[in-house]
Amino acid sequence: MKNKRDQEQPTELIGRYQNPVDCLTAYLMLESSEVLAGVKPANLLSLVNRRRPCGRNLYHLWQNLHQQVQNRLSSLEFRVLVTKENALLLLSFNREHLDQHLRHTGIRTLLHKNGYSRTACLDRLLDELQGRVQDQDRFPHEIGLFIGYPPKDVAAFMGLVALPFTCQALWKIYGNPAESLHLAANYRHCRQCMSRFLSTAKQPLQNHVQHATFLLQ
Repeated sequence: MKNKRDQEQPTELIGRYQNPVDCLTAYLMLESSEVLAGVKPANLLSLVNRRRPCGRNLYHLWQNLHQQVQNRLSSLEFRVLVTKENALLLLSFNREHLDQHLRHTGIRTLLHKNGYSRTACLDRLLDELQGRVQDQDRFPHEIGLFIGYPPKDVAAFMGLVALPFTCQALWKIYGNPAESLHLAANYRHCRQCMSRFLSTAKQPLQNHVQHATFLLQ
């Protein structure tokens, strides 16, 4: 059974941080916890344009404070994939890890089948992905390859290989579920660890960002 701190929602966690930069930092740390831990190359984050119960709007905080937060979270990069009036979609990633991840032969083959250049560098791949996200006619489901979902599950979801649907975790799992379920458990564990840290971290948060990353690794 999860304890109470593990069940806290992002709104409850970030609401304890009075400083706006700390507030945005805490949210990005929680939503990027698997990336900070080094077990996931990237994550998708949605910042919705609405006031939260704590009174802050993360959409506006990002627009005004993103450079300060980026300086704090030096191991991460953030790319805005699309901005709309009601929300923006961020890709949070570790450059070295994501680059190595996308060099995997199987992943490159799947991306190539979806129209990506087989020899493209990381930035060109991200440019292509961003263009596809901004295309409102079709969401690029191959984005699962960028954010660390198992290639077999992404390929089966897209109809590129014939595997039976097995179960639902953080994503749809096909074929033998053992490795996928183990990976999903690791992702959840990282988030739970970060949640516990953020629920007790002393303020200002800036002084403790590196400690949180160390605890996860």
